[in-house]
Amino acid sequence: MNDHVFPTKGNLMTLVKSNQLAHKGFELMDRKRNILIREMMSLIEDVRILRNELSVTYKKAYQALQEANITLGIVSDIAKSIPITSGISVSYKSVMGVDIPRVSYESEEIRIAYGISHTNTKFDYAYKCFLKVRDLTIKLAEVDNSTYRLANAIRKAQKRANALENVVIPRFEENIKYITEALEEKEREAFSIQKVIKSQKEEAKKQKKLANEK
Repeated sequence: MNDHVFPTKGNLMTLVKSNQLAHKGFELMDRKRNILIREMMSLIEDVRILRNELSVTYKKAYQALQEANITLGIVSDIAKSIPITSGISVSYKSVMGVDIPRVSYESEEIRIAYGISHTNTKFDYAYKCFLKVRDLTIKLAEVDNSTYRLANAIRKAQKRANALENVVIPRFEENIKYITEALEEKEREAFSIQKVIKSQKEEAKKQKKLANEK
């Protein structure tokens, strides 16, 4: 019971309304959490597959680069002629108030930007492998970031739902019970007082009637 809650009908009505809103808020938080969990679960398998594929592709790419270095010498100067990737844009879609990123990238047609007279097929293969690494990295960044945002939102929704269920709602219900019992006790006291007053009035009438008869 909260010592600062006074047992009045006005406070009881306010608490009942607040308790109803708290229950509604808990239902919404629980629903939001479940929807976000389903959304995140649909991405977890994608993250696992992409990470495995990226790991394998990275391994192939670095092995191909090593072979190119062995056959051509250090190829860092040749690699500088390859243009930096552009054309990546990020948009967002909302899932229960959570902004989920959508990375758009138009994969460019593979074109040789370096002199082929100074390279060989091993360098070309390494170049193609790293292009695949780039594409997978972009996709993984989208899915991984989406999963992180969803997990963070789920944690917050869970925390708020727990606070409503275990703290706010029990406190409202405890105060409602306290005020209800206090008002009922006041009504019983008022009824008892009325009975006493009525009995006293009736006794006074009897005494007056007896006095008049004498």
